[in-house]
Amino acid sequence: MHRAFAGIAGVASLVVLLASIASAQINPPAPAPSGPVNPAIPAIPAPDATPAPEETPPSATPSASPSPAPGESPSPAGEATPAPAPTPTQPPIIVEPATPAVEPGRTVTARVNSAAGTITATVADPAIATVTVDQTQRTILVTGVAVGTTTVTVGDSRGLTRDVAVRVAYAAGTIADALALRVTGDPATAAFLRSAAIEAAQAAATLRPGARIYIPADAVNVRAALPTDNRTTIDVPVQILGDAYITASGTTRVSVENFALPKVAPSRLLVSDYPERLTADGVLFTATIDRTASQRFLYYHYNPSTEPARRILVKATNTAAAPAVLHLISSLAGPASNEMEVGHNATRTFLVRARRNEGTVVTIPPNATVNIVNHNLPPNAIVNGILQMREISGDPLNIAVVAQAAEAPLDRSADATSLLAGGAPHARGEYPVPEFFSEYTFFTDAPPLEIPIGQLPLPNLRVGEALSGDYGVMQSVRVVIVNASRFGQAVALYANPRGGDATGTFIIDDTLVQAHRLPSFSRYKIWQETIAPGTYRTLRVTTMPEGGSSYPLRLIFAQDDGSVAPGAPGSPVY
Repeated sequence: MHRAFAGIAGVASLVVLLASIASAQINPPAPAPSGPVNPAIPAIPAPDATPAPEETPPSATPSASPSPAPGESPSPAGEATPAPAPTPTQPPIIVEPATPAVEPGRTVTARVNSAAGTITATVADPAIATVTVDQTQRTILVTGVAVGTTTVTVGDSRGLTRDVAVRVAYAAGTIADALALRVTGDPATAAFLRSAAIEAAQAAATLRPGARIYIPADAVNVRAALPTDNRTTIDVPVQILGDAYITASGTTRVSVENFALPKVAPSRLLVSDYPERLTADGVLFTATIDRTASQRFLYYHYNPSTEPARRILVKATNTAAAPAVLHLISSLAGPASNEMEVGHNATRTFLVRARRNEGTVVTIPPNATVNIVNHNLPPNAIVNGILQMREISGDPLNIAVVAQAAEAPLDRSADATSLLAGGAPHARGEYPVPEFFSEYTFFTDAPPLEIPIGQLPLPNLRVGEALSGDYGVMQSVRVVIVNASRFGQAVALYANPRGGDATGTFIIDDTLVQAHRLPSFSRYKIWQETIAPGTYRTLRVTTMPEGGSSYPLRLIFAQDDGSVAPGAPGSPVY
């Protein structure tokens, strides 16, 4: 009995132990809460919100799942019902270009993208434009009827639509596709070729009233200089713009030939500087040129702020039954309000081009007039042109300088029998000496050598004022600098304005030297060098008095005074 009870007791103890272990696995002690003892009550969901199902704590013993009703498919336990997928956004109709522009009587095509099924198109105002649809090409064709704006509504089979603004207007102008240009130059530099091609493309374009032309010079690619008897092509991108017009864009291909012509000095200087201040339209100057001689021509005119916009035209008229050929070296500056800057720019460019014989060859058709210069002159602006003209073949040509309203037709004729007059007297006429040449010797230990520029007035071969200041007269100086000493001598060349403030352009040997505004009676160094002992140095200087400046000016050769070197900080010379 004692053993039996002991066995029973052992079994009982074992049962109690197992029961306690099972109880610990089913209900383990909960950890102490880490948050507040009484957490905040969560917000009550809105009545129309579906409450989230309560989480059921896991159970130690699996519970039986209810059997699905007849005809129902069993669902995995605990799987959430998926949310419905959103409806995809329909791609919109896209029309390219987004805002078509068309001229009256012309048709443009716009592509329709992302349209489904049949494309439809209706126009709000058929009096402005009409529209048709090309289902195969997926395009709409808009035809201009009259100047104005309207809307074309494009739709498709989905019921989507797109409103397209349509503008009907005239193009701002027309751009030449191609042209031929003959130039001269030994060689014709890349900079000159670029400028000549741009000017030719501008002259070949036609502009509507109030339109303007834009050619970005840096977009005109000229790779190298062009030797004589060689050819090249230059593409010139052109835009013609105007607020009331459709912008015209295109490219003019310029075929360039460098035509071999000798350099010929002019025999006369023609000047149009009266009236300098314009108050009316009309003819400013007339002349006749022929094959016997080259002529240099200078014009300088100001349009006051109270006057309407004008242009200066230089017209060449051929009254013969055969064409005439004209060689033209030209430099145009302005319009701008700074008179000294305009004169400087015109003189600098002309001196450089004349030295290289860089020009264009222009054909004047029989019984025709050609504008060889078309120079805009808005209010409160100055223009300056310097040209050298030589007729190569043909009968004599009549040249007229005309001040014309900016909106007037370019081919409007002018009465050359009466010249404009009025205001302060200035030079207008024909002058006998277009170029001066002089030679000097300067010893480095001698007093300074002073050479006057623009000091000798030229008589007028017509009735009118003498030419004071020698504007338009090219002046070339050759100076032999001799150092007879046993030591090197530092010498310099100075510019010394004597009539008032002046700018200057100097070609010293083959170097271009320019001077900003020099105060009257100042003295600035434009060249310096040390001459070796017992040697000499020949220096050649070419210059021309500049419009807007007050000449005369003196070139002074002297020993170097140690003043600021040309091109250095503090010097107006560069």
